[in-house]
Amino acid sequence: MNKKEKEKKVLEEETSEEESSEEEIVEEETKTKEQVETKKLDKPKKKREIEAVLNIYTSFNNTIAHVTDMSGRTIAKVTGGMVTKHSRLKANPTVAMFISKRIVEKMREVGVTSLYVRIRAKTGNPAPGPGANAIVKSLTRDGFKILNILDTTRSPRGGPKKKGGRRGRRP
Repeated sequence: MNKKEKEKKVLEEETSEEESSEEEIVEEETKTKEQVETKKLDKPKKKREIEAVLNIYTSFNNTIAHVTDMSGRTIAKVTGGMVTKHSRLKANPTVAMFISKRIVEKMREVGVTSLYVRIRAKTGNPAPGPGANAIVKSLTRDGFKILNILDTTRSPRGGPKKKGGRRGRRP
């Protein structure tokens, strides 16, 4: 009888330990679930940063800004002629600021937050026109993150003779 009693006690202790360990596991699982839920609530959702490419073509007669997504689909395209009536003002920095305002409206609708900027001047010109700097500056003021600025001006490598003769065009 003594042996049987001892065996019963041992069995009871083992079952009670198993039950208590199962209860602890269940409690831990509920704690972890609660902790995970609170962690989910604590972290604000990050907005997805959509990147786009802004192609700016500036000559001394006009300014053209063309925004595409990374695959090349057009988001917005605005020129100096769409903003002003006066053809002499199309390459003006003030008009370039209005161009960027129109672009910003369309990019906000799509959700673009960061930009790769490509500036292009007329082929052979050493510097871009007056509107390029104004567009980039006003976009940074409006809160867009500019990731890269690249000059994509084409450079002539020989080619045919330019019009105008040896001494150039004279008035």
